[in-house]
Amino acid sequence: MQTPTISPTPSLSLPHGPTYLAAELRLPTNWLDYTILGIYFVVVLGIGFAARRSVKTSLDFFLSGRSLPAWVTGLAFISANLAATEILGMAANSAQYGAYTVHWYWIGAIPAMVFLGLVMMPFYYGSKVRSVPEFLLLRFDKWAHLLSSVLFAFAAILIAGVNLYALAIVVEALLGWPQWVAIVVAGFFVLAYITLGGLSSAIYNEVLQFFVILAALIPITVLALKKVGGWDGLTDSLTKTHGDDFVTAWGGTGIGEANPLGANWLTIVLGLGFVLSFGYWTTNFAEVQRALSAKNLSAAQRTPLIAAFPKIFIVFLVMIPGLAAAVLVPKIGTSGSDLQYNDAIPYLMEQLLPNGVLGIAVTGLLAAFMAGMAANVSSFNTVFTTDIWAKYVVTDREDSYYVRFGRLITAIGVLASIGTAFLASSFSNIMSYLQTLFSFFNVPMFVVFIVGMFWKRASMKSGFWGLLAGTTAAMINYFVLYKQDVISIPSDQGANFVSAIAGFVAGAVVMVAVSLFTAPKPTEELQGLVYGTRSPGMAEPPAPGDEAWYRKPALLGWGAVVLAAACYIPFSF
Repeated sequence: MQTPTISPTPSLSLPHGPTYLAAELRLPTNWLDYTILGIYFVVVLGIGFAARRSVKTSLDFFLSGRSLPAWVTGLAFISANLAATEILGMAANSAQYGAYTVHWYWIGAIPAMVFLGLVMMPFYYGSKVRSVPEFLLLRFDKWAHLLSSVLFAFAAILIAGVNLYALAIVVEALLGWPQWVAIVVAGFFVLAYITLGGLSSAIYNEVLQFFVILAALIPITVLALKKVGGWDGLTDSLTKTHGDDFVTAWGGTGIGEANPLGANWLTIVLGLGFVLSFGYWTTNFAEVQRALSAKNLSAAQRTPLIAAFPKIFIVFLVMIPGLAAAVLVPKIGTSGSDLQYNDAIPYLMEQLLPNGVLGIAVTGLLAAFMAGMAANVSSFNTVFTTDIWAKYVVTDREDSYYVRFGRLITAIGVLASIGTAFLASSFSNIMSYLQTLFSFFNVPMFVVFIVGMFWKRASMKSGFWGLLAGTTAAMINYFVLYKQDVISIPSDQGANFVSAIAGFVAGAVVMVAVSLFTAPKPTEELQGLVYGTRSPGMAEPPAPGDEAWYRKPALLGWGAVVLAAACYIPFSF
C-alpha cells in the first residue's frame, strides 16, 4: 500500500484552502540550506544522465534489464514506499492517536512483505512477466489483464498526483514557494530522470533518497527525544495528559470498546493486517517492479525481505516526533492551538534544527515526495506501454519504438499527475483518500491473485468478474453504505477497513461462483502460475548449503517476522 503508501496510513488532514500548515511555521532557511537543496537536484539529474547509457532495449528501460543486485532493489523498494505523505501522516497519526501507529508497520506491512518475497516472487519472476497485470494475462485471460491494467494505470496517476499536491502545500508553507512552482519543479525533475534513464534512474535515485530521508528524520527524532527528557520523560508526560492507552499498541481495541481509530483488534488484524496490507504489498506494481528488476530469482525474493528490516524500525523515526509534538504542544490539533496534527514534524524542524541541518531536512522531505511520485510514474509507464499500448493498440513494432513511446507516455503521465494533484486538493484528508484508493484498486486485485495462485480450478473468466465485483463492492460500501449513512462506521479509517473486507469477500465469492460454471484453464498452461507447479524455464532453487545465510530468503523472511513480533512486546503492557 505510494504508500499505500503507501503503506496505508491515516491522518494527514488537509483543510480546503491554499495550505494546511500553520503560517508561523515558515522555516528560517538561508543560502546554506538552498545550496544543499540545489546540490541534491544536480545529483538527481546526474544519475539520470548516467543511467541513460545503459538503456538500449525496452527491458532496460522498463525493468533495468533485470540486472540489479538485491541490496539496491531492496533499498529502492522501501524508498518507493517511504513517501513524505507517509512521513508527515504517520507523525500526525502519532500526535493524535499515539502508539497505535506501530500497527501500520509491524502487522500492516512486515507479514505481507515476507509473503511477497517467499511465496509470490517465484511466480512473478519465474514467469518472466514485465508487470503485475501481465501475470493475470497468463493465469486468466485478456479481459482480466485489460481491466487490471486500466485500473492500475488510473490508480497510479491518482496516487502520483497525491504526492505532488502534498509536496506543493508543504513547500508553500515551509519555504514560501507558490504551489504551482513546487508542482512544476518537482514534476520536471521526476520527468527528467525517468525519461533519461528509465527504471534504473528511478531506482538509483530511490537508493540516494532513502539515505537523504534518514538524514532528515534522525536529527529530528534525536533532538525531539532530548527535548522531552528521553523516552521515560516522553511516556510519563503522555500518560499524564492522554492516559495509559496512548503509549500502548492494543489498549482500547477490544470489541465494543471506543477508541479514536474507530477500529477494534479484529478489524485491525483483518482489515489492515491482512486485506489492505497484503493487497498493497503483493500486487502494487510500484513496489513489485523494483523486485522484478533484480538480477535473479534469489535477489528478487530478497528484495522485499531486505526492505522489511528498515521498515520495522522506521516507525520510530516518524512516531517519536509525533509523540514529542504532543508533549511540547499539549493542545495540538484542538481548537486551543494554532497547530494541527499535520504540523508535528514542521514544528520540530522550525524549533530544533539549525541552518544546514534544516536544509538536509527540507531536502529529505522533497526526496520522499519525489520517490513516491517516481515509483508510481515509472510503474505507470511500464503498464501503459507493455500491457495496454503494445498488447491492444500498436502491436508487433520494433523494440526501439516501445522505448520511445515509454518516454512519451512518461511525460503524459507526469502532466496527468499535475492534473490529479489538484483533484487531491478537493479531499479534506489525503491519507484517507489514499487508503480509499487502495481498498478500491489493490484489494480486488489481491483476491484475484490469491485465488488464482492457490486454486487450480479458478477459471479463466473468474479473474475478470472477481476483479470487477471486488472493486464494485468496495465502492458501494464506501460511497453508498458509509457516505449515505446506511450503516454507521465511526471514521473514514474504519470505513476503509470495512470497504477492503467487503471487496475481498465479494471478489472471492464471485470468483468461486463463476469458476463453478465456466471452464478452467488447461492444466498444462498453469505450470509456474499456480502454487505447487513450476514453469519449464524457472530456475531451480540453490541446493541447501550453497548460499550464505544472508542470501537465504526463508531465513531473512522469518527473521523479519520474529523481529516485528518482538517489537510489539514493549508496547503491549
